[in-house]
Amino acid sequence: MSSSENKEATGTTASNNDEAIANISLESITEGTNDRGIPATKFLDDIDMFANSFKPPASSELLIGAYSDLYSKFKAYEQQLEQKKGTYQEKLPEIEKSITLVQHLKTKKDNDEKVVTRYNLADTIYSKAEVDCSQGIVNLWLGANVMLEYTYDEALELLKGKQEVAKKDYKDVTEDLTFTRNQIITSEVNIS
Repeated sequence: MSSSENKEATGTTASNNDEAIANISLESITEGTNDRGIPATKFLDDIDMFANSFKPPASSELLIGAYSDLYSKFKAYEQQLEQKKGTYQEKLPEIEKSITLVQHLKTKKDNDEKVVTRYNLADTIYSKAEVDCSQGIVNLWLGANVMLEYTYDEALELLKGKQEVAKKDYKDVTEDLTFTRNQIITSEVNIS
C-alpha cells in the first residue's frame, strides 16, 4: 500500500472512530436520574453486547474513557455535596441556637423579667449587660451585612421557616451524596 493510500485508510479509520465517539453520549452510559436530576450509571453485565450496540462497535478504550469521564464528574460532584453537607451541619445548630434564644427572650418578656448576659468586647474581655425584654424586639443577621429588627413572634416564624428549609436541604444533600457514591462505585466496576 502506498503512503497516500495509507493516509486515506487512516483518515477513514479516524472518521469511524469519530463516529463512535459521537455515538457515546452521557445518555448511552446512564439510565435515568434520581429525583434531583443526578444521572444513574448503567451497570454493564455484558460488555461485548454493550460495545456492539454502537455503530460502529465501541472499543474497550472508548468505553473506559467514557466511564472514566463520568467517574471524574461524579467525584467532583461528590466533593461539592460534601461541602454543602458541611455548611448545613454548621448552619442548623446556629439556627436552633437562635430559635432557643428568641424563645428565652419571649418567655422573659411574658414573665416581666430582665435578662442578664455577658458579651464579648475583645478577645479576652467580657462585660455584663442587662437586656430589657419588655419591648419584644430582636435584631437578626440575615447575611451580607444585613440586620433587621423583628418582633419575637416574627423572628420565631422566620427562623423556624429557615430551619425547615435547611433540614429538607440537608436531607436532600445527604441522599444525593449516598446516591452519588453508589454511582461512583458502579463506574469503578464498569471501568475495571
